[in-house]
Amino acid sequence: MANRLADETSPYLLQHAENPVDWWPWSEAAFEEARRRGVPVLLSVGYASCHWCHVMAHESFEDQATADYLNERFVSVKVDREERPDVDSVYMEAVQAATGQGGWPMTVFLTPSAEPFYFGTYFPPGPRHGMPSFRQVLEGVATAWSDRREEVADVAGRIVRDLAARSIRYEQPQPPGPEELAGALLELTREFDAERGGFGGAPKFPPSMALEFLLRHHARTGSDGALEMAQATCEAMARGGIYDQLGGGFARYSVDAGWVVPHFEKMLYDNALLCRVYAHAWRSTGSAPARRVALETADFMVRELGTAQGGFASALDADSDDGQGRHREGAYYVWTPGQLTEVLGEEDGRWAAGHFGVTEDGTFEEGASVLRLRDRAGGDGESGDGDGDGDGFGEDGAARLASVRERLLRAREQRPRPERDDKVVAAWNGLAVAALAETGAYFDRPDLVEAASAAARLLTELHMRGDGRLVRTSRDGTAGPSAGVLEDYADVAEGLLSLYSVTGETSWLDTAGVLLETVLRHFTDPDGTLYDTADDAEALIRRPQDPTDSSTPSGWTAAAHALLSYAAYTGSSRHREAAERALGIVRALAPRAPRFIGWGLAAAEAALDGPREVAVVGPHTDPGTGTLHRTALLATAPGAVVALGEPGSPAALDVPLLRDRPLLDGRPAAYVCRDFTCDAPTGDPEVLERALRS
Repeated sequence: MANRLADETSPYLLQHAENPVDWWPWSEAAFEEARRRGVPVLLSVGYASCHWCHVMAHESFEDQATADYLNERFVSVKVDREERPDVDSVYMEAVQAATGQGGWPMTVFLTPSAEPFYFGTYFPPGPRHGMPSFRQVLEGVATAWSDRREEVADVAGRIVRDLAARSIRYEQPQPPGPEELAGALLELTREFDAERGGFGGAPKFPPSMALEFLLRHHARTGSDGALEMAQATCEAMARGGIYDQLGGGFARYSVDAGWVVPHFEKMLYDNALLCRVYAHAWRSTGSAPARRVALETADFMVRELGTAQGGFASALDADSDDGQGRHREGAYYVWTPGQLTEVLGEEDGRWAAGHFGVTEDGTFEEGASVLRLRDRAGGDGESGDGDGDGDGFGEDGAARLASVRERLLRAREQRPRPERDDKVVAAWNGLAVAALAETGAYFDRPDLVEAASAAARLLTELHMRGDGRLVRTSRDGTAGPSAGVLEDYADVAEGLLSLYSVTGETSWLDTAGVLLETVLRHFTDPDGTLYDTADDAEALIRRPQDPTDSSTPSGWTAAAHALLSYAAYTGSSRHREAAERALGIVRALAPRAPRFIGWGLAAAEAALDGPREVAVVGPHTDPGTGTLHRTALLATAPGAVVALGEPGSPAALDVPLLRDRPLLDGRPAAYVCRDFTCDAPTGDPEVLERALRS
């Protein structure tokens, strides 16, 4: 037998290419082999930066005896959940329904017809904490398959029927109104952690999409409570260990409720979403720390996740070599007081330990600490130097901190670095395009806008086929084998629409329209429901369909938002009606589970506020055009879209929002229309700013 993963493009699959397990990639050939041999299928799902996936691989999949047992009695299939989110979604739904929980690595046993009958996540090599060993699980499944196959088939059939019955249907869908959005705010208030920021307890994940809703709700209604929750959460995360205080960027989540100790993997999608949130928080409040975090996170993405082809890699691993030959979680990021002194000297080392909360006992493992900032009162988390600008520093303190950070970062770069999952995922790159384009425009960083444009070019030239269909992943300039799913189309369209608003290049708007046409034709039912896979995609045991937001916007809510923006640009009632039908699910979920429909709530705020259309016309070389354009981009109105062009140019003629918009007495002008009623054009940025306030 031979491991079949060596020719795959997924870094996760390639990590397993040397295992003694006879792995197959997900394919019809694998299930045909199971039918031929009359054995069940072991489906193992994970991703390249998953800590416990590495642990199980080392303990079980690299073990020859375990591999021999698997190879004799099973067909083993390895799936990268980031490459095949459809496969992951279908079987994760089954795992959660059967066990009440889920996670990765995901371990599922299937019939040769791909029907699941036994589930789990991580299994240890020996019995532990009430969990059976992986070998015990394998032996139990093999015995059941051999001796009670009819019972296994009955269980599998029942599970598949239950999954099939879960399809979402609703009649006369309507987007949520003010009452539902107010109810969502009330429920978020109940779940808000007023002491530490965020929602719920440990583990605590960055609530990116809920924060977008809160900022938009404040912009539309003036709710102080919404803004206070957003500000408190942004500040708490930025001061915590979940944020990399040296290199910028956010870890996946905090294992505690206080944001102190993170799970150290850094994901592109988290950083793209949070970069945009902090940029929007600055836009709403003028907060200097929010500006700093937005820019540092953008720079982190470009510096550490950028690929040679112009895209962005998926993730940095949580684990790395600790310098003593041990592969350990967080080794790259944590410090002891002695290590600080070694790099900085006695005085600065002691100062840095106080500023970053590094203690002799440590906050992590073996006396090491995660760097974080002490609180403003000088308690657990901030330096307490009390000189009081936006970050708690005067000029001297800020200079000292900059010097300390630079020296620590230079020393950290000498440590063995975490591995990088360098595959490019279309959806997550779409999120990065939106974040970098807007951050670059807000803070006069054309290099960030260019980084967004380079990623957009990669997506349109490599990931997009001539028929408007997307490939989900690529690596080293080679397109992967998996078809794009709904979130790919929606998030790439979202990124291109944001890039168009910043650059005025109509090709981005046109391409977004092509992608959204594919959404309407291949992912949408006439009743407004959406599916995660196209109507002509590979048939699984059920067609995946999930409107709830988790670590990223669901394809469903992302599509609703992109459709809504595109409709505002083009005046297309077809696209707006599709968006409003899709938002019907938010009406049902908003008051009950707002944390899990945050991007849907943000889209609903845009639907209530708009359509609000801003057309800025004038020569690109005229400073007045730039001033009006920047004023429009900085508007917090949730339903606003911004178009930029020169009157009479081909670009202006191609965009409905720019047609018949002349200069004002020969000078640049801005036209504002809301809910199909237009104000008089203006060349005064202050008048424009007032017109764009909700």
